[in-house]
Amino acid sequence: MSEPRLSMAIPSKGRLREPTWALLEASGVAPQLPGERVLQTYCRNANIDLLFVRADDIPEYVQDGVVDCGVTGLDLVAESGCAVDTLLQLDFGFCALQVAVPLEDGTDSIDGLGGRRVATSHPRIAAAALAARGIEVELITVGGSVEITPRLGLSDAIIDLVSTGSTLRTNGLRSLGTIFESEAAVIGPRLGDVTGDLRTLITMLQAVVEARKSRYLLFNVPANALDDVIAVLPSAGSPSVVQLADQSVVAVQTVVPSSTIWQLLPELELRGASAILTLPIERMVR
Repeated sequence: MSEPRLSMAIPSKGRLREPTWALLEASGVAPQLPGERVLQTYCRNANIDLLFVRADDIPEYVQDGVVDCGVTGLDLVAESGCAVDTLLQLDFGFCALQVAVPLEDGTDSIDGLGGRRVATSHPRIAAAALAARGIEVELITVGGSVEITPRLGLSDAIIDLVSTGSTLRTNGLRSLGTIFESEAAVIGPRLGDVTGDLRTLITMLQAVVEARKSRYLLFNVPANALDDVIAVLPSAGSPSVVQLADQSVVAVQTVVPSSTIWQLLPELELRGASAILTLPIERMVR
């Protein structure tokens, strides 16, 4: 009797689809490219079936047991109110739910919205965030184009997802602050056991997510400057140090956060490091 296959829902379209597909490929599960309008496919070298659905339906599919897990945005999870757990945050699909008002509006903080009309496509998150601040507003739920509602006279302010802020500026709006931050995540049933193929999948995805946030760093440095160099390395644990044929020089190898490279390389050079290399990492299990 064959093992039951793991089922996973991924976004059928939108900004999360391509990064999700790329992550699956990078993790080594080799998803089979679906044909046109095909809603389901499989992974060639993993016991996983993929289901293509709308990102905002995925929390419900996971909660109801239609699939074992799924990839969607944390904002959609919170707005759905579904009983699911976040198994792994994926470090892409970043956005924030922000409060914004027209440029000419004199309000300078979220707390100044009391008694006003606020349009949003995320009424559950908005109501909870405003209630936590003790702010009472008239929430107006709209399905899309939230940013145009102040211009139409439908609202005094909006609460909407923002990635870069360009849409706000284009529509003559300015942000008063963020009430919720979101990114893509793998979700599973509330209090479900992460075992078998699901545990393997999470481990492989996490190995890619962690690798993308890191760089493998190699360089040579005079032995008498080694302590100064190690002091500025942001790596976790002790770096590898290898004695070279020239006894006055050592080679250092370590893993550092990608975000530190810009500041780190000049610091290493100032301390005598040379032949500095930074390399991408394919997978990394901590």
